[in-house]
Amino acid sequence: MVATRYKTAFQLYPYAKVDAQDAAPVRHPVVIVGGGPVGLALALDLGQKGTPALVLDDHDGAGLGSKAICFAKRTLDIANRLGASQPMVDKGVVWNVGKVFHDDTKLFDFNLQPEAGHRNPAFINLQQPYFEKFLVDAIHAAQASGAPIELRGRNCVTALETHATHSTLTVETPDGPYQLEADYLIACDGARSPLRDMMGLTFDGRVFEDNFLIADVHMKADFPTERWFWFEPPFKGAGQSALLHKQPDDIWRIDFQLGWDIDRQRELDPDRIRARVDAMLASQAGHVPEYELEWTSIYTFQCRRMEKFRHGPVIFAGDSAHQVSPFGARGANSGVQDADNLAWKLDLVLKGIADDSLLDTYATEREHGADENILSSSRATDFMTPKSEVSKTFRNAVLELAGKHAFARPLVNSGRLSVPCNYAGFALFGEDALDGPAATRPGMPCPDAPHADGFVLDHLGGGFTLMALGCDATDVQTDGITATALTLASPSEMLAARYLGTAPAAVYLIRPDQHIVARWPAFDADAVKSALRTAIGKDI
Repeated sequence: MVATRYKTAFQLYPYAKVDAQDAAPVRHPVVIVGGGPVGLALALDLGQKGTPALVLDDHDGAGLGSKAICFAKRTLDIANRLGASQPMVDKGVVWNVGKVFHDDTKLFDFNLQPEAGHRNPAFINLQQPYFEKFLVDAIHAAQASGAPIELRGRNCVTALETHATHSTLTVETPDGPYQLEADYLIACDGARSPLRDMMGLTFDGRVFEDNFLIADVHMKADFPTERWFWFEPPFKGAGQSALLHKQPDDIWRIDFQLGWDIDRQRELDPDRIRARVDAMLASQAGHVPEYELEWTSIYTFQCRRMEKFRHGPVIFAGDSAHQVSPFGARGANSGVQDADNLAWKLDLVLKGIADDSLLDTYATEREHGADENILSSSRATDFMTPKSEVSKTFRNAVLELAGKHAFARPLVNSGRLSVPCNYAGFALFGEDALDGPAATRPGMPCPDAPHADGFVLDHLGGGFTLMALGCDATDVQTDGITATALTLASPSEMLAARYLGTAPAAVYLIRPDQHIVARWPAFDADAVKSALRTAIGKDI
């Protein structure tokens, strides 16, 4: 990527020397390298469970630049469990509707959340620095309540030694280097991961031969808060595709597809960028409003991942483990799902409740998630950028059909937007004894629904939950872990539709990341105990 400049948006964890810098290496249960959305969400989740987490970042806060702006409902549901979502939704631009154009013709629009009864919208647009700031605000609130979380800014890891049971890190600071040790080291240090390089690990995949110009533009405009995507846009200089998205603070994200054989420095000339933006705005608004270029860069699509996300005491998460193109908003959203999956497993292992092998299931489940995202992202890129005249003819035929017939619209791929991961069939999931809705079978994330004065996800907490609808259940304990009963004697109509279907009653075992472990038509303590053992890896 070529970018115009780097700025720090918020100084969230300014450097301060700690006593450990002048002492022998201190051993920490969990050290997280990288203070982005993934590292911060993981630290917050661990700290709220009482497991100490130390975050090291080579800067002292969130940086401005070409970063994530689209955060999906699943990410917001996770942030809500962590106590950080409301400021995100309040600040963000809420949207559910997208429109797809070919040349100057609108083909169709779509609604990503057509049904009511959810706390969070399908998506918000929110600049990543704000997302990080709100996570840090939640971390500070957790720290005030005693959560063992520590953030160290301007602490850059420069060397790494891995051992069978721990890792040793050398950390450079403004006051010189020091060393520390980690029982578990979590690499959340981005797509160019220095830790991955220090370990000599590969990052394999596909680099797409195309360049995209990204511009964040500050302006007042009357465009609706929707995702607009053009194939072969009508405005001059846009290339094969263009994208327009609104962000908070009157910032608009614009993408132009430039092709492969370009002079990157020339294309970043502000006058050339303004010519493209002017043409787009004149085409859509009938005039060119006043605006300022806040940020510009050029990037290529890359879909890559590590072969394995776990290497003994070192575990990779987020962009350091997997990378996808930005179309589809699958980068930061999938990374937060990584953190959501890993936190409760690390917590149980460090507390001695589960075996270390439970962490291997993080790798298998999230490698599956990465493969899903890479496949979706690759298909989107191939559809957006046909590699032959035959492919382009097929693509344009699909677009023409989609403008006339609903059956063709699912074939149009301008970026399949991020969806929650389904772990059905993996080792930690138990029996499905309920003839219930497909959306709540084992492996699926819990759908939200109204309950009492709020929503059902608010009642699941950060532990194992045994949710009973239309029947009674009691707490179940086995192998040092408790599934806390949540009895919903009179579920709302939407809640019943999403969890019961036509069944008169149901019992769901839900794990801490709110994925469904097993379900039954009635409460059976022995069946729940067996499923709990499965859920924490005792039967692997």
